[in-house]
Amino acid sequence: MARTWRIIRCTPEELSAVLADGWLYPVWVVGASRMRDVDSGWPTPGRRLHHSFGVWPVLIDDTTEALEWRPQARMRLRARGWPMGEAEVTIDVRAHAQGCLVRITERAVRGPGAWIPGFLLDPPLHIRNRETLRRLAFLAEGHAARARAGAAETP
Repeated sequence: MARTWRIIRCTPEELSAVLADGWLYPVWVVGASRMRDVDSGWPTPGRRLHHSFGVWPVLIDDTTEALEWRPQARMRLRARGWPMGEAEVTIDVRAHAQGCLVRITERAVRGPGAWIPGFLLDPPLHIRNRETLRRLAFLAEGHAARARAGAAETP
């Protein structure tokens, strides 16, 4: 099971706003290349993101399903990427003196990826999720900074 963490300089509320916007998914998730649709009510458990992964001309359409959503604390997803398989991804968020501590835990649960021993699969997942958290930080910190600047300008 690959675990990766990062301190992001925004509040858990500001980070949750980015996670709750399904249309932003391919901006911060490494491998996702475009959104096709977002179920109404996302990220309520059972709702799905309809995305593609890969690079043109080899794009594969699949979905990611919300399994758990506790704003400002936890998001659990079932990410599908067939023919490679499915993974369960948990994003835990905790308040931190510098903003929030965000941890992604990922494990393959179905398909060929689930057959690969963890000692072989975890290092590339860690590298990918380190970049995923870097992108998520850019989005969340940028959104937070713009919101604060806008609030400061309002009389």
